[in-house]
Amino acid sequence: MTMPTQSVGESAAASPAGAGAAAAEEALRPHAEDAFAHELAALAAQDDRPRPARWRLSPWAVATYLLGGTLPDGTVITPKYVGPRRIVEVAVTTLATDRALLLLGVPGTAKTWVSEHLAAAVSGDSTLLVQGTAGTPEEAIRYGWNYAQLLAHGPSRDALVPSPVMRAMAEGMTARVEELTRIPADVQDTLITILSEKTLPIPELGAETQAVRGFNLIATANDRDRGVNDLSSALRRRFNTVVLPLPESVEAEVDIVSRRVDQLGRSLDLPSAPAGADEIRRVVTVFRELRDGVTADGRTKIKSPSGTLSTAEAISVVAGGLALAAHFGDGRLRAGDVAAGILGAVVRDPAADRVVWQEYLEAVVREREGWKDFYRACREVSA
Repeated sequence: MTMPTQSVGESAAASPAGAGAAAAEEALRPHAEDAFAHELAALAAQDDRPRPARWRLSPWAVATYLLGGTLPDGTVITPKYVGPRRIVEVAVTTLATDRALLLLGVPGTAKTWVSEHLAAAVSGDSTLLVQGTAGTPEEAIRYGWNYAQLLAHGPSRDALVPSPVMRAMAEGMTARVEELTRIPADVQDTLITILSEKTLPIPELGAETQAVRGFNLIATANDRDRGVNDLSSALRRRFNTVVLPLPESVEAEVDIVSRRVDQLGRSLDLPSAPAGADEIRRVVTVFRELRDGVTADGRTKIKSPSGTLSTAEAISVVAGGLALAAHFGDGRLRAGDVAAGILGAVVRDPAADRVVWQEYLEAVVREREGWKDFYRACREVSA
């Protein structure tokens, strides 16, 4: 048998693009610009509308990328966001102005997901990211220093370590700040000069970095968490706020959960989501009823648990159930596969939430036609 003379190392060296694509394929959770590279390329090739400076696509094409559609050549663009079109249009238009964009909403309304895909479509790079926490320092937004260089040669451009925001300013890209309201208030206000003057002073060098055309910033904030830091009025004025709502209907939420679980399942070699369509609808129905405090038919009022029971949590429950079905079942999603996940999502406060859950099981699930298997599975894991 004749073996090829080119080694693996030579092949990788000769084809770095191929190696990058292979690495993206192996990534557990590829960046949006990698996972949907073919859609972005197809949109760019057929996009003949005006594009703002340094944008990869026109605003119309960015909105199409998020909302989905079919291009003239037959290329299908899958929806990344299922919701009101006007929300996406306002968000995209904001990025084409000098106002920064703040995506606000309860947990699980796809704020991070929309932020990532907007950055991928606009700049082709969603990785210029600052993750907000209670311990996020000012340097994460402005810049830091390479202390070895700093001690050896003093303050210099070579010793400076730019933040993702600083890089975005210099390169005309879109920066992202996740969970803005988790960042301490004094660190938040670092953004005021950046967003108003489009300048980042570097007093140690007597210099500054000015934002070039194409720069903008997307921030996300959760309006329901406890203990967050409110934005100052000065900073809030620098943002155009877009509120992302929860899905309007059961059908819309089932569609969102099915699409995301299918994407996750492909990366994990799990069964396709349609094999468990009935259980997905059940999970979504349970979450919506407990979230709204009333049954779907509006006839029975019920207590709501302490958790948010978001769409993101429904996706997690279904994905976990599919893993159980694949590895310990026959591959088909059943009630017993999602019962434990639902219990974990609903009962966050063991004392109060367990009572809410038991009352819901007995008053609603037990009496619902066609839900006997679901009731038994939930009772078994709740015992």
